Formats: sequence, structure tokens, C-alpha cells
Amino acid sequence: MVSESSNGNLFQIKNFSVLYGDVLAVRNNTLNIEANKITAMIGPSGCGKTTLLRCLNRMNDLIPTCRTEGQALFHGIDIYHTDTDVIELRRRVGMVFQKPNPFPSSIYENVVYGPRVRGVKKRNQLDEIVETSLKRAALWNEVKDKLNESGLSISGGQMQRLCIARSLAQEPEVLLFDEPTSALDPISTAKIEELIIDLKKSITIVIVTHNMQQAARISDYTAFMYLGELVEFGDTDKFFVRPKNKLTEDYITGRFG
Repeated sequence: MVSESSNGNLFQIKNFSVLYGDVLAVRNNTLNIEANKITAMIGPSGCGKTTLLRCLNRMNDLIPTCRTEGQALFHGIDIYHTDTDVIELRRRVGMVFQKPNPFPSSIYENVVYGPRVRGVKKRNQLDEIVETSLKRAALWNEVKDKLNESGLSISGGQMQRLCIARSLAQEPEVLLFDEPTSALDPISTAKIEELIIDLKKSITIVIVTHNMQQAARISDYTAFMYLGELVEFGDTDKFFVRPKNKLTEDYITGRFG
């Protein structure tokens, strides 16, 4: 199914399939991801939502048996074309994982890692990037006096926001979130959700979540996947109140999953 909105689409996924060897993990999916909106992907474990998410910045390239069919267009250009600069793609389409994974270095060094790789060397520029990124990740006030301390020394919720700040330092257009709050307490989860809602002012967000309440709270659009197929995709407000597909209705009302 195609997104109900055809304007302002940053990603266009067309007849897209993903295989691990001979196993079909994602089957012939088509959807649009609109710029500066939050798109949530829900569905039971093993339905293909994380696989599809990881394809948006070619993270699945790291799995030798993985191959794709169909098209994944970013700004109208197929990201699986042989000419694609995958490193630049991953700068523009960042990713935040389920488990916080800060580097075993200082908070400061975590944030400046990407800019340093890109060639930023001046200390004043790096300082500005650190402050701006940590502020955008709603973490600056909590760690501004601890920048030289280990990124592993802060709380789980703070580590996840540090990982978001590390991605923001790369100035991405899109952030992919794979179950970003599943390992966090309710207070930390609320902070991450508030942050994600704020970030959509300038960044397109795609989030995989098992938490349907979370999808309903923060997303503009919701996609329901089942057994590798996109069953339903649409405006979140309508999706959870008046699902069009019986399978969607059964899932969101807890009849299976």
C-alpha cells in the first residue's frame, strides 16, 4: 500500500523485498515516508519491520547473505544503485539502536567522532558541535560539567540521548530509531519521546516499536507489518481508531501478537 500523501516524500519504497539467503524477510512492500514527519512501524516479532528499517541506510549490507529486490528511493535516487556512497548515505540517514551503544571514550569524544572523521579539526568548531548536539538531544544541562567523563558512566536514558547527540553531530536529514526505549524506564522513555517529537521540526523520523501506545502518542503515520508484508499504512489518528484491515484490527486490539 502507498502512503496517503504523495507530497513531500523523502523516501519512496517501491515493490521492495529483502532476502537472507533463500528466506524472504520482507515481501514486495511499497510505501512513502514523508519529510519532517514521524513514521512508526509496528508488528509482532519477526515481521520484518527492523529489516526494512535497516535497509533505509543499508545497514543490512553488513549481513553477507542479505540481498534486496525493488527500489528504495531517497530524494528520488535509488540508494541501492552501485554509485551510491554508502558512508555519505549513513551520515544523512542516521540510526539509533535498541540498546544504547556509546563508545568507550568521553562524552565529548563520542559526539565529535563523526565530525572528526569528516575532517573538522578546529577545537572551537568541535566545541560548538558538542554543545549544539547535546542541546538538541536534551542532554546538555545534565552533562555539560562532565564532558571529559566516560560516555559509559551516565544512566541508560542519558546514554541513549548521547547516542542521539552523536548522530545529530553528523547533521542527518533522517534518523532511524530501532526500539529506542525498550530498555529504558518510563521517565527516560518519556524524555526520549519528547525529544523525538521535537526533532521532527528539522529531521524526518522513522521508528520501529513494539509499543503501540508509543506509536499512537508520537507518530504521524503508522505502518503495520505481518510476516514480511506491509498490511496497512496510514494516518496514525485514523489507523488506531478505524483500521481498514481486519488483521490490523486484530493486532491492535490484542487478539494476537
